[in-house]
Amino acid sequence: MRAAILAGGKGTRLRPYTTILPKPLVPVGERPILEIIIRQLAKNGFKRVDLIVGHLGGLIKVYLDGIELPEGVELRYWWEDQPLGTAGALRQIDDLDENFVAMNGDVLTTLDYAQLMRFHQGQGAALTIATHRQLVDLELGVIESEDGFVTDYIEKPTLPFDVSMGVYVYSPSAMSEIPLSYFDFPQLVKALLEREEKVAVYTGPGLWFDIGTVTEHERATEEITNHPELFGDA
Repeated sequence: MRAAILAGGKGTRLRPYTTILPKPLVPVGERPILEIIIRQLAKNGFKRVDLIVGHLGGLIKVYLDGIELPEGVELRYWWEDQPLGTAGALRQIDDLDENFVAMNGDVLTTLDYAQLMRFHQGQGAALTIATHRQLVDLELGVIESEDGFVTDYIEKPTLPFDVSMGVYVYSPSAMSEIPLSYFDFPQLVKALLEREEKVAVYTGPGLWFDIGTVTEHERATEEITNHPELFGDA
């Protein structure tokens, strides 16, 4: 199985850590987030990992070249000289002719990537989006009404939303919709829906952290320090 990791962002929300380090090399516990992801993928049976790098990408390659990674994992690097978007960047990889996982390089999760691949293959979908149930506190009173009259008043409700984890499975048919220009992931989803292609949703159990902010990075560090076994003993 194959995976592609988008590791070219500047990580402006994670400053000051990313002033001198690319975001994928910011440590979460004892290892950088990117190394944790690669080890998790290897444990799930992925043999080829394509890294799309840009900002301070040379440091990423130097670091990964200098450590011992799981046996049998092949890394390849693709340099994003100018921003191509969260979907357009994948078009640089010239031999993506099979289903593959694509993910952001700042996602820490206990997701079973092999199970995600199996789910995608069983759905017959062009694209699968891994999602996480997120509760959002609304600090306002919400009015429900009908025909101009109030039917209910809900004070500061907590609303559930299924949000994208930044982890996807692409089929070759999804890749064919990406132009050789700047193209973001939401544009791809809408293009597939317009063509009446199937876009599947996978809601797996487990933890998820987007370490793109200082607060989430601190939460992720605490969780992986206390429960490393949940993340493959990362």
